[in-house]
Amino acid sequence: MAEKKKTKTGGRKKPVAKTTPKKTAAKPAKKVKKEKKAIAAPKQAAGFPIVGIGASAGGLEALETFFSHMPHDSNIAFVVIQHLSPRHKSIMGSLLAKCTEMEVLEMQDGMKIEPNRVYLNPPDKNVVIINGALQLMTPVRTGSINLPIDCFFRSMAEDLGEKAICIILSGTATDGTLGLKTVKGEGGIAMVQDPESAKYDGMPRSAIATGVVDFILSVEKIPGELIKYVKAPYIGAPKKIRVADDKFGNYVQKVFSLIRTATGHDLSHYKQTTIRRRIERRMAVHQIDRISNYVKFLQETPAEVDILFKDMLIGVTNFFRDPEAFSVLKDQVFPSILKAREPDSSIRIWTVGCSTGEEAYSIAILLSEAMDTLRHHLNIQIFASDIDAQAIDHARSGIYPDSIAADVSQERLNRFFIKEDNTYTVKKQLREMIIFATQNVIKDPPFSKIDLVSCRNLLIYMDSELQKKVLPLCHYTLNPEGILFLGPSESIGEFTDLFQPVDTKWKIFKRKDFFIEKAADYPTMPFYQGPKFSGSKEEKHPTEADIHNVAERVILDYYAPPGVLVNEKYEIVHFLGNTDRYLKAPTGKASFNVQKMARDGLRLKLSTALHNAVRQKKTISYDALRIKHDNEYRVVDLTVRPLTEIGQPRDYMLVMFDDKTPPEKPPKGKGKRAMKDDPAPIVTSLERELESTKEHLQTTIEEMETSNEELKSTNEELQSVNEELQSTNEELETSKEELQSTNEELVTVNTELQNKVDELSQANNDINNLLASTEIGTIFLDTNLFIKRFTPAMTKIFNLIQSDIGRSIGDITSKIKIVNLKNDAKEVLKTLVHKEVEVQDDEGNWYAMRISPYRTTENVIDGIVMTFVNITQVKLGEGYRRMAVLLRDSNDAITVQDFGGNITAWNAGAEKMYGYSEAEALKMNIRDIVPDNKRAEALDFIKKVQKEDVGSFKSQRKAKNGQILDVWLTVTRLVDDEGKPVAVGITERDLAWLSE
Repeated sequence: MAEKKKTKTGGRKKPVAKTTPKKTAAKPAKKVKKEKKAIAAPKQAAGFPIVGIGASAGGLEALETFFSHMPHDSNIAFVVIQHLSPRHKSIMGSLLAKCTEMEVLEMQDGMKIEPNRVYLNPPDKNVVIINGALQLMTPVRTGSINLPIDCFFRSMAEDLGEKAICIILSGTATDGTLGLKTVKGEGGIAMVQDPESAKYDGMPRSAIATGVVDFILSVEKIPGELIKYVKAPYIGAPKKIRVADDKFGNYVQKVFSLIRTATGHDLSHYKQTTIRRRIERRMAVHQIDRISNYVKFLQETPAEVDILFKDMLIGVTNFFRDPEAFSVLKDQVFPSILKAREPDSSIRIWTVGCSTGEEAYSIAILLSEAMDTLRHHLNIQIFASDIDAQAIDHARSGIYPDSIAADVSQERLNRFFIKEDNTYTVKKQLREMIIFATQNVIKDPPFSKIDLVSCRNLLIYMDSELQKKVLPLCHYTLNPEGILFLGPSESIGEFTDLFQPVDTKWKIFKRKDFFIEKAADYPTMPFYQGPKFSGSKEEKHPTEADIHNVAERVILDYYAPPGVLVNEKYEIVHFLGNTDRYLKAPTGKASFNVQKMARDGLRLKLSTALHNAVRQKKTISYDALRIKHDNEYRVVDLTVRPLTEIGQPRDYMLVMFDDKTPPEKPPKGKGKRAMKDDPAPIVTSLERELESTKEHLQTTIEEMETSNEELKSTNEELQSVNEELQSTNEELETSKEELQSTNEELVTVNTELQNKVDELSQANNDINNLLASTEIGTIFLDTNLFIKRFTPAMTKIFNLIQSDIGRSIGDITSKIKIVNLKNDAKEVLKTLVHKEVEVQDDEGNWYAMRISPYRTTENVIDGIVMTFVNITQVKLGEGYRRMAVLLRDSNDAITVQDFGGNITAWNAGAEKMYGYSEAEALKMNIRDIVPDNKRAEALDFIKKVQKEDVGSFKSQRKAKNGQILDVWLTVTRLVDDEGKPVAVGITERDLAWLSE
């Protein structure tokens, strides 16, 4: 059974009240039965997916690309969180509205989220989501940078749980990384823009470094994968994926088998609801709708097995999670532990399921502060273990994103961390307090003689059978009065006889001194038998196996040779029995180096034995070594044995001390008599000389150690100076962070303004082209009648050049006759009544001049606008219209015909003279009104008029009633603009009045 380690550094989130899902426009959402995640309160998701998008510098371009590729009817709501400057109003909404048909809204406090809408965060506000509604909060000024993306992602994980979807786009620094881990810990999905396509790759790379991102894509491809994912049953209403006969559990066992084969870890006792949801989420990622197909996919894709196992181990962890719980540790638990310890003693703590190490470091920080408060400093050993080797490697490095500033105070950051670019590194003094190890708490042997076990949020993912093994194990590993620290959603269950409560709210318990038969069943601990639970309330009596176990432990404690287990650095990692006679605590800086702790007479041989044992990989022994303890000498056999059986790459060695001191001293007087009777005085002399040499050597060694101490003192002074320089550097880094944050905000504002400038430039170009194409002369004057702007057409009316802008209109000469423009402009500016007048220039062109007040959008008069519209053609047209009226009403017949003789115009005089209406005449040819004897003449003069002017002559015409009329014809040749003849105009006057 594998260990699960979610939310290691803090308790489970507070239960969220159950609410009715939000209804969509398509159909009412059904109240869906929520799966209970572990034993925490169920989370209520909306009836549609909600996607959180985090972006910073360079995010505008990425957002525009994203929404231009995102369908507007996807039934998804989008919440965009950006770093915005509080001193500038954001125009993000107007810019994004051009890229999508979805409604783009700026968030309001308490606003309910609706599908197919985009919500933008306002400046200087943090956003959280509670029961499907957006709540705005003013950031708390703590001296550290604000992290709005982390804030929203965390609230989204709490509110939506496994339905949460987060996307991180372009941006600097690390905001969003911790929030993304929280979303993943709750079973949600994480998408990140490919750093290669991001304008600023800080945020994407930081998120990818967590190793839990599901999709790393260019912005153009993210919408497609998002649409596929939200259509999966994992996101929709169905709560489980069915097979034909609903044998989901059977297929899960096959998944367990594949994971066990690939990793060696058994998940069969993991809570089935969590298992099911994690498998369904991976199926949704790969668009697989049947569990049987996913099992086949696992068999064909070994890498997916590792990813699924890693997905099971995702932990929601951060520094000082549940601060109130850690306050209880600092104020109540740690002081009582520290006060009960003698100086130079040790405190041992075990953090089970430490994930990436935040909880272990949090406990180390609290212990350091508590020791400083009490002025009682002890040796601290914190063992932090986890099943995930990758997480342990991360914890060992002690490097975290700068977004931890949201959970760690600035004072603690300055004291316990070193700022480097966008990360914080744990200082050496804190790192040396912790030993990280990869360990399966179910299979591997536990640590022993522990003062506090932190086993938070591990039990909630185990079934009852496994919990009944882990809790007795915690009791076994604790010292008397030891403390058990659980998560707020966990309890000790039926094991009230093993622990008593210290704080019921935050699940802190104290070990009871109780004879226990419920120890864990470990293959590597054959002397400790597995538990037998009967559920009976009857009094329990020790069994024969328990007596055997106690006897074996007594033998180990009182009769086996004492010793220590050391690592490759010769540091003690475990004590076996009482080693006080052979080892002593060093003075000065705390150290567990076995060479420094060895007593006089043992140190040199021990150092030699350790080196030889490492080099030769075999047991090294030295007999009859004399060491001094309590002002008397003892004879000890030393054995150093490498532990080659464990198969570890690290060199662990067992150092054993076998006391060979004679039990009784020789009787008084016999010693001197023996020396007198000694048959070999030379041997005695040599022994004394050897003893003297050893003492001299010991003195030399002590002098060398004194020199070393002085060098250490000098080094400590240098370190102190370095710390001061580091403090100054941290202050500079803080200033750099503030400048960086301000720069991000300015980049965002600059991008928005640049887009607006481009739009204004385009609009200005359009207006200039419009004014130029209309050829309407326009000039803009300010309130002092100084020229602000003019169109190209004005240069034909006024003698204007570009340098005249800023000059008074009265200083400019014009071609307009008898017009005082300056006085007219002043009158309009005074009365605010526009003025229109027709004027003529020196070349005879006519213009319609209009003078109007210039009004701003705020309805403020800010100058004068003059327009000049050329109406010369209109004036000419009026003359032509008068002439046309004259011709129309003339008593003479006036006609127009083409060179084929077809009549194209016919006035009222022609109707009166010939009797044909205009409609009839326009369908006729000239030959229809010419007598037969004159037709040849008419055709000849039409041909002739195309070449030359014919003038006037007398001829005859035939009226409608057949009457022959004598007429006087005046022929005019009509030409086009190029002078080519196009028609013939004829004025015909009846000569009947001559006969009268």
